[in-house]
Amino acid sequence: MKFIHRFAYYLGGFAIGLILLMFFLNGKDASCDYGPNARTVKNITSKPFKYSDKASSFITTQTLDSTIVINLVKYGNVDFSESDTKVDSCKIYLIENSYKDRDLELRVKNCDSLATILDINYTNNQ
Repeated sequence: MKFIHRFAYYLGGFAIGLILLMFFLNGKDASCDYGPNARTVKNITSKPFKYSDKASSFITTQTLDSTIVINLVKYGNVDFSESDTKVDSCKIYLIENSYKDRDLELRVKNCDSLATILDINYTNNQ
């Protein structure tokens, strides 16, 4: 069999496989989060949030909304060097993001069924 015929069979099978994948994965919330930052943030945002007293007071004084805080976590960068990930029960992550041109740090305690925002602080003073 000539190379062109083998290549045509390969492309035909590949196209059928793509169509089947599109059919089975269509409408599902399928995603591929490969990086450690994306996996950690996805794990945290999939759980209900609870706020500590310190975080609640920061949210009220800065007039932040809960959706803003969730987006800060969702689109933030996890600093693993400053996070406490060696604990077995609830790991504490430091998430860095910015809001209105000011850098923020969020400390999030990630347990099995609940994510608690322990602290929110501005890192640059303006």
